[in-house]
Amino acid sequence: MSWSLLIAAVLVLGLAVAHLLLRSAERRREAAIVAERARAKVTGTHKARLQHPQIDLSRCIGCGTCVAACPEQSVLQLVNGQAMVVHGARCVGHGLCAKDCPTGAIAVELGDIATRKDIPVLTEKLESVRTAGVFMAGEATGYALIRTAISQGTAVADEVAQRVKEQGGAGPDCFDLVIIGSGPAGLACALQSKLRGTSFLVLEQAELGGTVAKYPRRKLLMTQPVELPLHGTLGRTSYTKEELLELWTSVIEKHELPVTAGVELLGVEPRPEGGLVVHTTSGDTYARNVCLALGRRGTPNKLGVPGEELTKVTYSLIDAETYQGRRVLVVGGGDSAVEAALGLAEQNGTQVTLSYRKLEFSRLRARNQERIEIAVRRKRVEVLYGSEVLEIGEGAVRLRVSELEERVIANDDVLVLTRGKTPFALLEHCGITFDPTEREPKAPVDEPVDSTLLGFTIALGLALLVLGWTLVFRHYYMLPHAERPLAPEYEWLRPTGLVGLVAGVLATLMILANLAYLARRSNRFPWLPGTLRRWMTMHVATGVGALLMAMVHGAMSPGRTPGGDAFYGLAILVTSGAIGRYLYSFVPRAANGRELELDEIDAKPAEASARWDRLNPALAARILTEVQRMHVEGRWQGSFFRRVKALVLTQRRLQESLDTLRRQLFAEGLTHDRIEDAMALARNAQRSALVAAHREDLRALLSTWRWLHRWTALAMFLLVLVHIWAATRFGRFLS
Repeated sequence: MSWSLLIAAVLVLGLAVAHLLLRSAERRREAAIVAERARAKVTGTHKARLQHPQIDLSRCIGCGTCVAACPEQSVLQLVNGQAMVVHGARCVGHGLCAKDCPTGAIAVELGDIATRKDIPVLTEKLESVRTAGVFMAGEATGYALIRTAISQGTAVADEVAQRVKEQGGAGPDCFDLVIIGSGPAGLACALQSKLRGTSFLVLEQAELGGTVAKYPRRKLLMTQPVELPLHGTLGRTSYTKEELLELWTSVIEKHELPVTAGVELLGVEPRPEGGLVVHTTSGDTYARNVCLALGRRGTPNKLGVPGEELTKVTYSLIDAETYQGRRVLVVGGGDSAVEAALGLAEQNGTQVTLSYRKLEFSRLRARNQERIEIAVRRKRVEVLYGSEVLEIGEGAVRLRVSELEERVIANDDVLVLTRGKTPFALLEHCGITFDPTEREPKAPVDEPVDSTLLGFTIALGLALLVLGWTLVFRHYYMLPHAERPLAPEYEWLRPTGLVGLVAGVLATLMILANLAYLARRSNRFPWLPGTLRRWMTMHVATGVGALLMAMVHGAMSPGRTPGGDAFYGLAILVTSGAIGRYLYSFVPRAANGRELELDEIDAKPAEASARWDRLNPALAARILTEVQRMHVEGRWQGSFFRRVKALVLTQRRLQESLDTLRRQLFAEGLTHDRIEDAMALARNAQRSALVAAHREDLRALLSTWRWLHRWTALAMFLLVLVHIWAATRFGRFLS
């Protein structure tokens, strides 16, 4: 007995210490993320330039799938059991986080563009709201991903083809479609137009490839497998600039696409007789429709300093090898500038200095941030933060490196890689508007069916079927165990009968399918079909369904056997899953933003107060006093079950308070609508106060719940294995 107690004590203490160490490590990790988020706010990388993930915290369950799916580092992280955006500027719109989220809690969008003046105002068909027949596709629309550009170019070609089919083709001197730009969007639009049989022409200002052609040699371009019209799937996930340009050139030659390079667009105007006239440096071209597949880079920004007209100054890096043995100054602090500096530093004898006007990098991808820091430590690149070029000479460059200090460095070449002037003026001359007042209000998007709701709906259907079955055969199921063998239904309703065996097999298969969700969520088995959202639905449905099938297998009366114990373990598991979902409902508005911006929590009661004062000042004062009291309450003390009890009691007090408020407002003669508004204000304020006061308690609840849920699942699964072993070993199934 003593040995057993000693071993048990060692195991329990070991598990307790391990749990505390893991929790301590988790707190340190989250503290580091909070600090990183604070630094991101200082440097400005917390906000995305174009697309960025938007998280619905009421749906997020903290599974971490989005973090694992994102190919860019530190865009998303988990804090207090929920996803949050840390470095939004590093998001390039892959959308893998949204694709893999099992609950539909995340989407990659442009965000709130109601007041933005750098996003074109287009219809759902990517057409200008001002000039009919003028479409846009590609980076200029606000989406930078190659996959999205190809999708948009294809969609424009399809829309034009449909209009040509309905209205008839253009005349002999007029094209159905003129495509401006030969980048991913323009190429896809041309290929789809070729496939659909419309007449078209592609005009390119510089060289084939558009913006991609201006990238440095061997620059790695990340894509996702996409479908290129007439060509097929680009199955690889990475191409160098040269590989992609070679592919595009071969596609253009193979399909004989009419591409004219060296033609600069000057503008697009409607013709009085209908259609459009495209003004270019090589003359006018007539078209029924125009697709502006332009980038956002536009004309490079000039420094505006003496000596910038020298031939040593360039605004793009095409081939780093030509700078071997040279002293090069790179001006800029974005990804292009850093990638150029790193590429130059790899050349033999090249001395690289990077001048950046800010005190630290603010918009780099994580990979480039890490590489430039390593290069600086190894003294391969010198970075002058907070510096500004004052004058460029033949053999030197003069810079201001601080308010009181200037520095002259020996120099052979200067690369200015700052942000270019976006082609907004040209686009406006083509009939595109950026005026946010002309933007149509965003239509409400139908929310995807919540996976938990759908799963329980399916489970409810199964439960009703089982209930109907048991009611039909209630005579047998209500008999005592001793009398059941005498019933005529015994041979096929007993656990070893036909129905019992089928139900037992179904229960086992559902348990295996339920556990398979963990494998699908881990991203280690990408060959498993279906989205995680559907797998979450299956996880919920099979959990409840397995319990129902186990009831039928055990003939509605499980005994004290391994099978019966497995049934009770399964019942506890399903119950704990429902409890966990209840606990999660308190976290969405608790952990994420408020953990980092406590001033937002403190502002909630004040915001509510201003609105309540207009409603009923005296009543608002009493309610807000109660809210403040909840806000400053101490921690919930005790075990997991005491915390759950405290949470339930708090919710009961909350409901009682709201009921009292409702009665008082009704007695004062307020209308039903105003009463409901007051209820919503009071509920939100008290919920915010509860969460603000008990963030750590909620974390502790969820942490303990996960531990109990997982170990209960393991115990239940082991009991099922024992039950199956005993049944096959002794030739009968124990119920």
